[in-house]
Amino acid sequence: MKHVPSSELGAEPEDHRSKQVSAGAALISRMKTLGVDYVFANSGTDFPPVIEGIAEAADKNMPMPNMVTVPHETAAAAMAHGYYLATGRAQAVMVHTDVGLANIAMGALNAAVDQTPMLLISGRTPTVEKGRFGARTVPIGWGQEMFDQHALIREACKWDYELRFPEQVHELADRAYAIAASTPPGPVYLSLPREVLCEQVPDTDALRQPLMTPARTSPRPDDIGHAARRLAEAKNPVIVAQRGAGSQEAFDALTTLAGEWCIPVCQYWAVRLAVPTNHPMAASPAPGPLIREADVILVIDALAPWSPDDEEPRDDCTVIQMGPDPLFQRTPVRNFRCDIALPGEVAPTILALKSALDRLAPSHRGRNASRRRTVLDRNAVGRGTRRAKVAADRSGPQLTKTHVSVELSDMLKHHDAAVFAELGCQLPFMELRYADSWFESPHAGGLGWGFPAAMGYKLAKPDKTVVATLGDGSYVFANPVACHQIAEAHGLSIVVLVLNNSEWGAVRQSVMDLYPDGHAARARQTPLTGLEPSPDFTQIARASRAFARKAANEAELRQALFEALAHTEAGRGLALIEVAIARN
Repeated sequence: MKHVPSSELGAEPEDHRSKQVSAGAALISRMKTLGVDYVFANSGTDFPPVIEGIAEAADKNMPMPNMVTVPHETAAAAMAHGYYLATGRAQAVMVHTDVGLANIAMGALNAAVDQTPMLLISGRTPTVEKGRFGARTVPIGWGQEMFDQHALIREACKWDYELRFPEQVHELADRAYAIAASTPPGPVYLSLPREVLCEQVPDTDALRQPLMTPARTSPRPDDIGHAARRLAEAKNPVIVAQRGAGSQEAFDALTTLAGEWCIPVCQYWAVRLAVPTNHPMAASPAPGPLIREADVILVIDALAPWSPDDEEPRDDCTVIQMGPDPLFQRTPVRNFRCDIALPGEVAPTILALKSALDRLAPSHRGRNASRRRTVLDRNAVGRGTRRAKVAADRSGPQLTKTHVSVELSDMLKHHDAAVFAELGCQLPFMELRYADSWFESPHAGGLGWGFPAAMGYKLAKPDKTVVATLGDGSYVFANPVACHQIAEAHGLSIVVLVLNNSEWGAVRQSVMDLYPDGHAARARQTPLTGLEPSPDFTQIARASRAFARKAANEAELRQALFEALAHTEAGRGLALIEVAIARN
């Protein structure tokens, strides 16, 4: 017996039926109302009601987000990630059934560890084999069914659920978005059985006010005061920041705070900037000496603020942990001390802490001034060491990551630029002055993030100069053919630097760290790290009609950077430079 949609039962008036839309159209429209600007989608056979819903919503002039076809799921997730970094608003990623979900798992892990909200949505193979509109029609409907499809990404998500009835579509979308954006933010997942999306729902709910708003937390004023007093009274305070300051306003406030109180700021394995890299209080990125001497440590949103195997704070040191989740509760083992917890969004917490410290400043100016010279001298030693490395690298026969970092930094001094780095250029050797000038790959380590994340960022900020700097292995992981197709299709003018040493350099370095005198160190080629012969990456870029150059020395690199920046700032499309570098 053929299923008859519930909206067609009975003798409903024509004007009532005209206000019915498919659940697929309702979902798409609702996401726009919630604040989703883009849905990054990779479609499959579960998508007919979604695709029909998009066309239906357009025909009925319903509001809906921009729909972007992305040829690979990892790129879709990273583009949503990059867009959030530019705007602070969660976006949506839509993939197909279990196989699309499997490909998106790495992006979900990156988003979870980086506390990045996004709506992850996938189809689910139809539950029924017959008798309902949308039932299974092709063999993969059976092949793609799982006992627990959600298990593929559940550990990475804050919340997951399945749309079971069409009338739930608006409320579940509202709940998903609110939970994703609540403190601490992160990805959520909603699965969509095909036959449910084919059902009809009233269209009047699409524009109503969201059912709920995100829940944001903030630290107790007493705890802010306690932390401020400990910092004010400290002899050797230290700030360790890893994920930035949360906003340009808080970035400026922290920069001022560090300068006025003469507190060194260590940006250890920083994925975003907290203070300018050329700030007088910007310390060496190696935290060891600072941690061992500190009597108060302010940790700002740092998953791993130092290496416990190498250093630990003094017993009498006070450790203040600030961030959306100071204890990082989803990380099973993370045993860094937390004497004072300041849970909440980073930017307003920094502003509140600075306000509390401002009230204490008059009685501590003398101590701050006496500490200033010590901190400046220590930081000068670190800068001298880095300058010496740059000079040594420049005298060598090949370009290095250090050398390329300096050249790019010099070239960008007069550009409003954002640099995305994934085992490419190195922050300690760059001069960057703004909160949104540096984005390193998440500590989850899911490779292939940098290239598409930069594209998502560029979608949100088309007037910004955006540069993605990648190792050759990271470029391959990004599914570059898919990424170049997206960049051409959407006119995304970004610069992509591929630093090619024909190996997994991070893997080899990890081996050397553990076994500096081992068999692998003495081998001609470290096992499982070589990527030779290297493809000609410029040909991959040219296949999508991109600007492409190679550089093997300083002169070639400078000329290529100059031409690439001119090309992209004129809006002429993507520019790729393959840079041959030495193995460090």
